[in-house]
Order: sequence, then C-alpha cells, then structure tokens
Amino acid sequence: MDTKKIGAFLKQCRKENNLTQEQLAEKFGVSARTVSRWETGSNMPDLSILVELADYYDIEIKELLDGERSSTMNKEMKETIEMLANRIENIVINIYKHLHQHPELSFAEKETAAFIEEILQGENIPYRKNIGGYGILARIEGKNPTSRIIGLRADMDALLIEEGNNVPFRSVNPHVMHACGHDAHTACLLGAAMILNRIREIIEGTVLLIFQPGEEKAPGGANLMLQEGIFDDIKPDIMIAQHTNTDIACGDVAFGSGCVMASADEIHLTIRGKGGHGAMPHHINDTVLAASQIVVSLQQIISRRRNPFVPAVLTFGRFIADGATNIIPDQVSLSGTFRCMDEKERIRLKELIQNTIKATAEAYGCSCDIHIPDGYPAVVNDPVVTESAKKFAEELLGDNHVGEMEKRMTSEDFGFFAERIPSTFYRLGVKGPSNPECGEQHTAHFLIDESALKTGVKMLAWLSLRFLDKNIRIR
Repeated sequence: MDTKKIGAFLKQCRKENNLTQEQLAEKFGVSARTVSRWETGSNMPDLSILVELADYYDIEIKELLDGERSSTMNKEMKETIEMLANRIENIVINIYKHLHQHPELSFAEKETAAFIEEILQGENIPYRKNIGGYGILARIEGKNPTSRIIGLRADMDALLIEEGNNVPFRSVNPHVMHACGHDAHTACLLGAAMILNRIREIIEGTVLLIFQPGEEKAPGGANLMLQEGIFDDIKPDIMIAQHTNTDIACGDVAFGSGCVMASADEIHLTIRGKGGHGAMPHHINDTVLAASQIVVSLQQIISRRRNPFVPAVLTFGRFIADGATNIIPDQVSLSGTFRCMDEKERIRLKELIQNTIKATAEAYGCSCDIHIPDGYPAVVNDPVVTESAKKFAEELLGDNHVGEMEKRMTSEDFGFFAERIPSTFYRLGVKGPSNPECGEQHTAHFLIDESALKTGVKMLAWLSLRFLDKNIRIR
C-alpha cells in the first residue's frame, strides 16, 4: 500500500469538493491535524473511515486504496470514440456541406430542421420538434437514465450575407450564408449523437441534444425554447455548447470561467421636432443636432458613469436623417447596441441611457420615442463545470491543445440557458491548411477547415461521457 499516493489522492478529492482540512475534519469528527497526516501519508484512516470517505467522495474503495481513479475505462472509451469518429468522419463532413449549401435565416429553419429530423429518425433517436420555432429536443438514454442528464446545444440559423467563397458547396440561397459556423455546430452535434447512440448501452444517464433556432435574432431561440417548456419533462444537470473560432487552430479548443461574452440590448430611437429650412434654425427644432448630441452624451455614460471595472460598449450603427442640404427633417431615427458584462451594471446603465436620451432631446426642444427591449444576457460559464470540462479536454486532446478562451463583447443567446443551468461554452478551432486566410465570422469569406469537425464531434461525445460519470462532481 502506497500511503503517500493514497494521501495525495485524499488531498485531491478534498480540494475537488472545495473543502478545507478543518471542514473535512469536522465532518468526520477528527482533528485537522489528523486530516493533514492522512494527506501526507504519515498516518492512514482506519477501515471504517476509509469506507465513509469513499462514500462521501462518491468513489470506489478500490480507487481510494489504489490512490487514483481507474483510467482503464477512460482509455478504452477514448479509443472507442476515436474509432467511431474516424468511421463517421465523411458522413459528418457531408452533413456540414449540405447545411452550408442550404442555409436558412433565423426562425425560418424549416428545411434545416427537416434534414436533422431525417438523420435522427435514421439513427432511431427519439425527439420532439417545433419548440420555440423549428427547435428540436432529442434524447439518448443509457443505463439509469435519470442518474445524470447532460444537455448539448447547437444552433441552426444562418445570416443575411451573400457568400463570397468559391467552393462546390457554396450557398444556393441568395444573400443567405452560414457565416458564423452554425452549420459546423449542428454537424458536430449530429456526429456526437451517432457515437453516443451506438454506445448508449454502456453509458450512464441521458444526453439531451438541443438543435436551436434563431440564435442570431432577438428575442433568441434559446429564450423561446425555454418559454415553451423545453425542459418541463426533463431538465439537464449541466449544459454544454461549442462555437467555432477562426483564431484557433484545428485540433485545439479553449475554455474560460465566469463571464465570457457580454449581454446585448438593442436601442431604437426616433427624435421628433419641428423641421424646416436650415437657414432659419431659430424657427425650428434641430432634430439632427439633437440626435448627434444624444450619441455624444451616451458615450460619456460609458466613459464617466460606468463602473471602470466592468466592461461595457455602446455603439450606434444606424443614423437616418432624411432631410436635404438645407432642410432639417421632422424626425431622425437611430439604432444601436449596448453590451455589458455585469447584470447589475447592465440594469443601472440602461436606466441612465434612457434618462440621458430623454433629457438631451428635451434640451433641444424635441421629443423622443425610446425602445430598448431586453436582449440577450451575458454568457457566464460555471467555474466548476468549466474547470472539469477543461480537464476532460486535456485528457482527450492533450494539454498542448487546450487553451484559455478570450473574453469578447459579442453576445450569444446561450446565456439564457446558462442563467438557469450550470453550463460551459467553449471555442473550437477551425483554422487549418485548407483555409489559412479564412475570413472572420459574420463575413462573406468565413469558412472552416473540415478537419475541425472530427475534433468537435469527439469533444462533445467525450465531455458527455465524462460528465455522466457519477464520480465527477458538477456542483
């Protein structure tokens, strides 16, 4: 018996459960000094306490006495996933190409959903459809299906962009393109479903497959799916989503804890006043000047009224003053976006934004219609789930292929899921030899290297299996 190895394992288990030596000592009616001796290997708990410790940490007594978790099964499962991923790689690539060639805009994913349903039927995977639009919830049940439930999400919608890539499978739908990688997300999830469904008899728990519509358009498909009770009958213990990234090489992934993407709220304004001849400003209300001052004043909120320790961005991309060189129009329309990485600060600043708009318009003798609907919440990754997912990714891909995820002020409606369920949202590298000059997401020349698909499939399958392991702590 290697007491030092056992001690180190006991220490690892304690830390995984976020316990101090004093807290563990109190639970087992011993002193903190005794716990310290256990963990250094200078003294071992008696058999009865060893049994209690194994039960408390939800591990096998054999694992405790060996001083490590069993790795044999992990090795076999990795080999199985690798073998199955190789076997279906071309199928997944063809799925991706079909989806890329036939993109559909947000909440219009009718044919995309039908295509997904056809594949699920072929795999004998049960599903519900038309949730929050064309959303789909499928499930793969293993042994003890209620013991633990994992949710995997992929979005399905495309963007209003004319594709610039000269590839055989370029979009056939004019001015519609998968320019954000949702075709890859869906293909990877279908590939993972094929793997998990083939080994369902040897896995514990249930995997939920969420094919989500309308990620690119408010109010967000995730929000609508939740409103329509997607998890009323069965709710996942954790949620996982992956997203393509052109700054990361194929074969690599990146994780980050806490807030990793900002909230997003749209701002729509109409400034109204008495228009007229530009040569007689004293007879009119200058709606153009009022609107311009509003834009400037709102930037002062970001620079002077925002908590400097909380990232926030306010941008106006639409400013329509339909007058003439010498005519001030009766109204001016503006639209913009407000992003923030803290919910309390988001609420406070939105109130300041509205008050500033109103006061500035009134100062110029104008009125203002203000519409700021609630948008997407920030994406906040659960630290425990994310740290575990990162470790599992390192098991699968190797430490050198797992990095830290860059925080962004972009938004994702996956935040609606993460608000309710412990979640992790990570990045999948898609830059490779076949697309060294790939365009950024939301551009006409965005295109993934197809070798990234196999990594995405393996990741979703492997994370599901590891999180379904009852020995893995998720809260």
